[in-house]
Amino acid sequence: MSSIRCLTDHRKGKPYPVKIISWNVNGARAVLKKGFVEWVIKESPDILCLQETKVDAADVPSELKDILGYTSYWNSGKKKGYSGTATYVKKEPEAVKYGFGLDKKFDSEGRILITDHKDFLLLNIYFPNGQKDDDRLKYKLEFYDATLEFCESRRKEGRELVICGDYNTAHNEIDLARPKENEGVSGFLRIERDWMDKWEAHGYVDTFRRLYPNKAESYT
Repeated sequence: MSSIRCLTDHRKGKPYPVKIISWNVNGARAVLKKGFVEWVIKESPDILCLQETKVDAADVPSELKDILGYTSYWNSGKKKGYSGTATYVKKEPEAVKYGFGLDKKFDSEGRILITDHKDFLLLNIYFPNGQKDDDRLKYKLEFYDATLEFCESRRKEGRELVICGDYNTAHNEIDLARPKENEGVSGFLRIERDWMDKWEAHGYVDTFRRLYPNKAESYT
């Protein structure tokens, strides 16, 4: 299982009494064949966020969609077998939002699922990969900015946030296996890492690094 970065808004220092797991599954059907349902039941998270599900919301197999004790929500894009997110919850959220609602280009790939859990708003996001070409890198950075814009607007409303998912960027050298070899590769470009700095400058906390500030060889 991948260890996925989770950024949270800790302005009030109030702990969230829930168990949240986030996982880029690289194909929901693929993990279904590898004991996924049994794993969910064993781990028993209150909330489970999946990224890169690669399945259309209308075609999710019932054994994936209807795990005992959970309600699941699926967001898929226009392109079949690409991207996608899913969120499983034990307690149904007060509201579910599919996308930011800021610009259609950010909401068309099924990358965003937002669930309202009263005490906090949870964003399950599969951020774009920028390795294809310069246009895709530009889109990735614009997506980051749209995420921050959305989050800041909700903070101004007094909401506390948990933003989890696959960020597709390693923040610092400790977060990557071979940092020197990847300095010129999207996913570790200085411009992408600067954006992660911007997140923290706005008061968001990398929960893994808060708990394990010096733990190397632990990266997404």
